[in-house]
Amino acid sequence: MTNYEVMFIVKATLDESNISKITTEVQKLISDNKGKVIEFKDMGRKKLAYPINKEVSGFYYLMNVAATHEVIQEFDRKLRINENILRHLILRKEGE
Repeated sequence: MTNYEVMFIVKATLDESNISKITTEVQKLISDNKGKVIEFKDMGRKKLAYPINKEVSGFYYLMNVAATHEVIQEFDRKLRINENILRHLILRKEGE
């Protein structure tokens, strides 16, 4: 398995229960496909550099995961479909 760093931004207009549900689902996407969430950080609400879909702020989350390339491809596809996630970025960690 390869180590990846994932950052994603959730809409700030959602209520706390929906945000909690979305973050749980995102972590579950990795763990259900035989990946492992090593670390999960809530970075808080931040103002966006530019509006995305008329949103001016969002909740930032950072995850360190260990997964195969196929798991990450499916994870990426599902994050693109989710309309409550404004942006996401997946980086493969070098040298690990």
